[in-house]
Amino acid sequence: MKSAVSMRRLAGLALCLAVTACATPLKAPDYTAFRAAKPRTILVLPPVNHTPDTKATNGLLSQMTMPLAEGGYYVVPVTLETETFRQNGLSAPDEIIQAPAEKLRTIFGADAALYTTITAYGSVYHVIDSNTVVTASSKLVDLRSGSVLWTGTGSATGADVGEMTGGGSIMGMLIVAAVKQVSNNLMDHSFPVAAVAADRLLKVGPPDGLLYGPRSVKYGTD
Repeated sequence: MKSAVSMRRLAGLALCLAVTACATPLKAPDYTAFRAAKPRTILVLPPVNHTPDTKATNGLLSQMTMPLAEGGYYVVPVTLETETFRQNGLSAPDEIIQAPAEKLRTIFGADAALYTTITAYGSVYHVIDSNTVVTASSKLVDLRSGSVLWTGTGSATGADVGEMTGGGSIMGMLIVAAVKQVSNNLMDHSFPVAAVAADRLLKVGPPDGLLYGPRSVKYGTD
């Protein structure tokens, strides 16, 4: 009997320790360099695509300006940036990210550049279903000092934009999977998912997002 009681007490203690560990708050990012740099203008470089989908770079890049602008930053227009790089013989993201920071600052007048890598973009097919997934990570780099001011990741799936499923029947799931496979090959169904991923990736504000930009009414409150 005493042994059983002791075991229950040990189990209870272990549970308490586990709950305490789970409740421990995550360590807040270090914003010291970010606050010192006070970037006002951001250059969003074309994301490097590490997926088989050739639409990934443009699909995500076109969604990245809005969350930054709404967060209080001036963002170098993507069309201006793209044409400038093209005239200088640069079109591939892998080449563009090799450009010297000082050169980027001189040409575009930006305080910081956003470097992004896409690790998932498009439909992931299973036996009886498929799901659209977009995942990317970014780092904000000070073009004056080269310091990394912030890093983040963002991901979204088709469920975030109401992507249809086949319900509970096997036949229904097979039909939906077949329809999605055909339609995804004809158009970019990842585009709306990329919008959600971009919002999550470039969220502004606590606990771990970008700091509010100088055009935000919340500038300096974080």
